[in-house]
Amino acid sequence: MAIKIYIDQGHNPVNPNAGAEGNGLREQNLVYRIGQETAALLRQSGNYEVRLSRPTPETQLGTSNATSLRARVDEANAWGADYYLSLHTNASELAAATGSEAFIYARGTVAEALANEIQAELQSSTGLVNRGVFTRPSLYVLKRTNMPAALLELGFITNARDARLMNTRPELFAEGIYNGIVDYTGLA
Repeated sequence: MAIKIYIDQGHNPVNPNAGAEGNGLREQNLVYRIGQETAALLRQSGNYEVRLSRPTPETQLGTSNATSLRARVDEANAWGADYYLSLHTNASELAAATGSEAFIYARGTVAEALANEIQAELQSSTGLVNRGVFTRPSLYVLKRTNMPAALLELGFITNARDARLMNTRPELFAEGIYNGIVDYTGLA
């Protein structure tokens, strides 16, 4: 039986709930592409069933930030996903801030183990610094999902190198996420 992975490409193409901007790029566009490439890798393996929150670049979820988040979580819960991954880009006032990090609901959980594997593989595939895995129980997509969930901040859109890498080499981020999932589940 295939493992069901829900990939939430964070944010909408336009407000409400549009993403961050930096270096001439938009978060929602970067994570859309990375999500599509990750889904393709997972599907090709034959061991994973994947559902995307934004199957098309124009997919708009909800009419406010709250309803956008609820639509994503409700779909994953109704589908019975085994794992939930929310893809994002980070932003900082410090242009030198770099690397990827993950957020989970609590320590000592399946989500933490999965997030650690993904973080290690993202560092291996992209060369970006692994900033670690942190708890953030207040995040809606972590506290309202019925399955282990991680929110991945793939890189800093406000850092020229991170942003360029996410824009020109989205497959590296997809490979890192895919390899982390494979490492955790043991299914190639």
